[in-house]
Amino acid sequence: MKKGKCVIFSAPSGAGKTTIVHHLLEKFDQLAFSISACSRKPRENEKDGVDYHFIGLQKFKEYIDHDKFVEWEEVYSNHYYGTLKEEIMRIWDDGKAVVFDVDVIGGLNLKKFFGEDALAIFVQPPSLDVLEQRLRSRATESDEKIKQRMAKAKREIAKAHDFDVILVNNKLEDAFKEAEELVSNFLNEE
Repeated sequence: MKKGKCVIFSAPSGAGKTTIVHHLLEKFDQLAFSISACSRKPRENEKDGVDYHFIGLQKFKEYIDHDKFVEWEEVYSNHYYGTLKEEIMRIWDDGKAVVFDVDVIGGLNLKKFFGEDALAIFVQPPSLDVLEQRLRSRATESDEKIKQRMAKAKREIAKAHDFDVILVNNKLEDAFKEAEELVSNFLNEE
């Protein structure tokens, strides 16, 4: 697999990584979004091939068997997420750097795979209380699902120091500016 540059954004659910990634995609023409594959069904506002490649559980397992992923994981029981090799090649063939919006384990796996060609940024919420408030304000998940996400968030925050940079998202405008500077510096390195 030929290599180009990658910027990896990981965070607990609700920390703001997706909002930051969308902001950066508007600011930097040289970035292109890597659309992850997943085994789950789309949520009401999600579109196949835009938000995720919704390939279903059976097909996901077939892709694993045929080595079609750079990385993949079972995030929750029978809920798989992964990065397709063909997705990365599509972006690099277009002359762009790949930007990832992935969970923490996926981010660490990508960093390990791409090494020095990747900048791995952990987006950290200012506190667990703020994170829970953000998740609840979405009003998209049950109390049980939020409890699951909060338990997972504690484990993920413990891995923050395995990333190249920790970006605390306390005030979104400040997080945007810091992310822009980090990405600009990385893309302009030789």
